[in-house]
Amino acid sequence: MLRYLYADQLTNFPRLAETMFKDRAEQFHTRLGWEVEVDDAGYECDSYDEMNPMYIIWEKPDGTHGGSLRLLPTTGDHMLADHFLNLTDGVRIESPLIWECTRFCLAPGAEATVSSALMLGVLEVGLHSGLTHVAGVFDARMIRVYARVGWGPTILGSDGTGREAISAGLWPCEESYRARLLGRAGVSDELSRHWMSRSFGMQRAAA
Repeated sequence: MLRYLYADQLTNFPRLAETMFKDRAEQFHTRLGWEVEVDDAGYECDSYDEMNPMYIIWEKPDGTHGGSLRLLPTTGDHMLADHFLNLTDGVRIESPLIWECTRFCLAPGAEATVSSALMLGVLEVGLHSGLTHVAGVFDARMIRVYARVGWGPTILGSDGTGREAISAGLWPCEESYRARLLGRAGVSDELSRHWMSRSFGMQRAAA
């Protein structure tokens, strides 16, 4: 199932939070070799996790992490503006209608549908919050993920070549993508709306 949780709500789900941060360490530090900090508990966290971001988390039946990502408004500090301005020709993306997505992580052995469910969650948040776009920085391996999901970004700029390339992109938050993402994730319209309603206390009207 999908859970939509702000950082200050993670204490209510200690097992889910623990396995998420440990899976992030496994993916970004151990497997991909990124220069990220891993603490003594084996958690991968950074300063953006201290800014009360929203996490979209796929929770497995045993209560552990299956996959996740992180959302922050671009009106405050965010990775694209703070570290990757070269990808947007020095232009800072800053709008209440654009949020940034980072730390897309899959647990070891995650099913292919988890990626689609996470992207569905991003779109649901975008539609619920009245966003026009979601921004993000991604590496070359993610191109195949977005192609498989069926909701790809408009690329704003790239740096590097081949497997080492990184890019910045914008995803349009449009209702027309929703049915495709539901199908890729294997999630019904009613179930996705239930997950949103459970988290936000309200539900978008059916299209």
